[in-house]
Order: sequence, then structure tokens, then C-alpha cells
Amino acid sequence: MVLAIIFLQPEVRELAIHPMDQFNILPLFGGHGGELHWYTPTNATLWMMITVAVIVLLLVFGSSGRAVVPSRTQSIGEMIYGFVYKMVEDVAGKDALKFFPYIMTLFLFIMVSNVMGLIPLSFTSTSHIAVTAILALLVFFTVTIVGFVKHGFGFLGLFWVASAPLALRPVLAIIEIISYFVRPVSHSIRLAGNVMAGHAVIKVFAGFAGALGVFAFMPILAITAVYALEVLVAFIQAYVFTILTCVYLKDALHPSH
Repeated sequence: MVLAIIFLQPEVRELAIHPMDQFNILPLFGGHGGELHWYTPTNATLWMMITVAVIVLLLVFGSSGRAVVPSRTQSIGEMIYGFVYKMVEDVAGKDALKFFPYIMTLFLFIMVSNVMGLIPLSFTSTSHIAVTAILALLVFFTVTIVGFVKHGFGFLGLFWVASAPLALRPVLAIIEIISYFVRPVSHSIRLAGNVMAGHAVIKVFAGFAGALGVFAFMPILAITAVYALEVLVAFIQAYVFTILTCVYLKDALHPSH
């Protein structure tokens, strides 16, 4: 062990990997120094396209046979379908099932993006606030429009706590309005922050492994533990984003306190 420490340790100990470089948006063509425009194909668009392709393969081609005794791919598709269907029905009610395709799409896109991002040298689309903010804003505008279309100005009853004492109702209404408009912020930051933090921690430990030489087994064990946690986080964050969408949809369909 002493000889290994003397002869095998690196000459210069430094962080070998920069943790945040993995989140850089890079053009697919023209090198890393190429300019980015709205139409420029990037690593982010590539991996979002791969995510959509995986979803299509899972649900369309994997379940196209509709066998009585399902294959493994069909079983996974049916399990996800039943899981999301029950979530929408239990949280938002049966009248929310008309929005099931939209919520199913959200869940699958986030879950598959999170899982694909765990592949070495891949890119995690949901680690960028630009992606999660668009998803959260779509949910926000959808439930708001649904609320006004279904209830008209009665939807504003969501902000008026009729069960509270009269003197407190205006104060609570202001709090409810602020919390309502903060929804897309918390909805998007929660997903992007959790995904980004986990990937950054893995890269930090990877840098330690490159700098510690023969003691690299210690950060490698830590990477293994964090990676296992990230697999769990990939599914949990998709579930949290989706169930919050169901809660917001319930408020739009049944706005009274």
C-alpha cells in the first residue's frame, strides 16, 4: 500500500471534472464555439428528440401487438398507463380524465428525460429551467383557462376563503393570489433544481476520484450511492410534477374552498 501511494498517486492533485460543464448547451454542428440561434440544433434538442423517440417506441411499437399475455415492453406501458390514470382519477376526480392524455405525456416526458440523463455522456433536458419553466407555464395557463371557461368569474372563488372570519378574508385572498402566481416558479425550480443538484454531486465525486489516485475507491463508492439515489429521484420528481399538476387541475375544476 505504501509503495502504491508513492508510485501511483498523481503528480498534481486537482479537480479533473468541472461539475457544471455537463449542463452547457452546445451546437451539434460547428464546434463548441459555434453561435446559438433559435433554430440551431443543440445537444438539448437532440436528447429531447431521443426522449420522444423512446416514448413512441414504448407506447406505440411496444404495445402495438395488444397481446392477451403482454410482453415486457407492453407490461411496462400498461403499468405506467394504469398508474397515471389512477393518479388523475384519485386526485382530480373523474371529470379530469379528459385531461389524462396531457398529464400522461407530461409524466412520460419528465420521467424518460430524467432516466436518459443518467446515461454517461448524455444530456439531461430537465436540468434546465428553460425546459421545466415551459412545462410549468403550460400547466399554469391550461388550468387557469379551464377554470375560467368552466366557471367564469366564479373561478375567483378559489382565492376567497369563505370559511375564514370576514376580517381575515381579504388578507387570505392576497396570500392565495400570490401563492397561485408563484406556482409555475416552484413547479419548475423544484424539478430542475433536484435534477441538476444530483448530477453536479456525481461530477464532483468523479473529480475527486480523478485526483485521489489509489484512494479513488472512496469517491467511487460515493458515486455509486448517489447514482442509486438519482435513479429514485428520476421517478419521484416525475411523480411530484405530475401529481401537482393534478392538484392544480382539481382547483380549476372545483375552485371552492
